[in-house]
Order: sequence, then C-alpha cells, then structure tokens
Amino acid sequence: MLLHSRICGTGSFLPPRRLTNADLVADLAARGIESSDEWIVERTGIRARHFADEGVFSSDMGAHAARQALDAAGLNPSDVDLIVVATSTPDMVFPSTAAIIQNKLGIAGCAAFDVQAVCSGFVYALTVADALIRTGSARTALVIGTEVFSRLLDFNDRTTCVLFGDGAGAVVLQASDAPGILASDLHADGRHVGILCVPGHVSGGQVMGDPLLKMNGQAVFKLAVGVLEESALAVLAKAGRTAADIDWLIPHQANIRIMNGTARRLKVPPERMVVTVDEHGNTSAASIPLALDHAVRAGKIRKGETLLLEGVGGGFTWGSVLLIL
Repeated sequence: MLLHSRICGTGSFLPPRRLTNADLVADLAARGIESSDEWIVERTGIRARHFADEGVFSSDMGAHAARQALDAAGLNPSDVDLIVVATSTPDMVFPSTAAIIQNKLGIAGCAAFDVQAVCSGFVYALTVADALIRTGSARTALVIGTEVFSRLLDFNDRTTCVLFGDGAGAVVLQASDAPGILASDLHADGRHVGILCVPGHVSGGQVMGDPLLKMNGQAVFKLAVGVLEESALAVLAKAGRTAADIDWLIPHQANIRIMNGTARRLKVPPERMVVTVDEHGNTSAASIPLALDHAVRAGKIRKGETLLLEGVGGGFTWGSVLLIL
C-alpha cells in the first residue's frame, strides 16, 4: 500500500511582547526618522508584531510550538522519530536548532536537522519530512518554523524594521494510509541573492560584513507575485487538481498586497485566504505554520479541507505544498 503523510496536529507560539505600529513609529521618531501607522498599513497590511525578550531564542519558541502540536495530535515527544526545523535565526552557528529543540523536548536518538530557505523554509521543511515519511525513514515528524528576526533588523531603516516579527509554528506530520500531502513544488534562483539578505558572517570571533537585514522591496514584490502563481499552478497540476479545489490559501505572511495579488490570480475569494500578517508581521519561516495553527484553533479550517501553502523568500527561494488536512 502506498504510504502517505498527513498533518495530525498544529501548534504555535508568539512572544508576549506585542508592538503596534504606533510603538515603532514613536521609536523611529526618537531617532529622527519619519513614519506613520497609515504608511505602514497601506504598504504592508501590518498593524502589530511580537518581539522576543532578551534571552529567548528560536529553540525556546520552537519547543513551545512543538509541544502544542504534539498535544493537539494526542502524542508524546517520545513518539517523534524526526525533527526538521526551518529557521534563518538559529540559536548558534552549530549545533542545529533542531538538536537543541530535541533536547528541550527531553528526547534523544531521532534524526534532527535544520533547513535554511528563509521565508520559504517551512514549505521546504514540510516537503523534506514528507519525503522521508514516504520512504519509510520516519513515521512521526515534527516540522517547525521558528524565527527571531527582530535581532536582524536595522531600526534606522524604516522600510524594513516595520515588516518583521518573531514567533514559531509547528505541525506533527505522521505516516498515513490516507492521502494528506498531495504534492509539492520547490524552486530557487541564486541570481537574486542580493535583493533580500543579511550579508554578514562570523570569522575569528568577530562579525564580518553587515549582520543586519537588507531588502530591495520593489524587486522582491515583482518577483514574488509571479513565481507564487507559477508554483501554485504547478503543484495543482502535479496533484491533478485545479484552483477551484482550494478550500484555503495559506500564503507566507509577508505583505498583504503580495498575498491579495496571488489570491486574485488564482481566483481564490478573499474570505478563503488566511491572513495573520496584520497582527504578526512577517515571521519568515514561522509565518505559514503560525497562520495555519491560528486558523485551525479558530475553527476556520477543518479536517478534510484542501489547503494550498506557499512561500517566497531570500535566496531567492519559493515553493508550494498542496495538502488535505
């Protein structure tokens, strides 16, 4: 019998510290930089975001989200035999954040590793975990997206510092006889590494280059809408479905204009797109699982519905996953 993988639990975590646009605008004004709530909302759809406190790391938030997802699935950490973490903000250079989360969950022995595809990271991680389950290498996987992007931001750059937030989301992916993940579609184009990057690294105990986020917003916007539509159509074709079969579109929560543009091209009604960017900002690899968990817990998304997840991010990376919850 053909083996499938299916999501059987979701979880998320947001740091308690919530910053509204007014909070950030006041901070920028103190630095002599002009901005406004209206300007931020009009261009991004973001009204608030959460920042982690000092001493809180990606692994802390990821472990919280993982425990929630395991509880929702009715499983214990000891049931897990694979952990895949998508993050661009690891706790350390090494070991992996996945290994640190494994330790915080009190388990040992199962495979654990990180995937780095920036804002597309969760889609990549979910695809990898699905493949390992389908080959029989694992039966119960934790797939986690967790980020502390607030520590990469240049608060003298009003075009980027208002966009991002911190958080984590997780799913439990388990082997199943019934179809769950129907198809995936992954891409990258390294010619565009410069339009969204953090061009720094550690050498000899010092930071070399610039450790703060840089983004060409217009270039990202132009690329994002086009590649997301192409990837969505490709994954639907692989699964033998059409856009009319999508019950819920869960895009990477980066910018409401990109999200609305993708939904329009796919003819997905606005009320069938999950939106959390207004309250969470762009949480990079955490944004899709955060949005999924919030919609599930709100009773919007129900078992048996067809979901299209899609992300786009630095690299330039992009991809989609079509699944039945």
